[in-house]
Amino acid sequence: MPRGTKVERNSVSNQPHEIKYEADKMNVKAADIKDAKKGGSNQRKDIEKKVK
Repeated sequence: MPRGTKVERNSVSNQPHEIKYEADKMNVKAADIKDAKKGGSNQRKDIEKKVK
């Protein structure tokens, strides 16, 4: 992969900008993303499944 290419990773970190991005993408609050992460998984697909 070339340097500088933006790629959406499979996991969501605890960094505020990552949580905000995921929340904005799914039209939910950042707190909802944090709650879904507390379920034990950082995987993006698992978080999206829990929030929907």
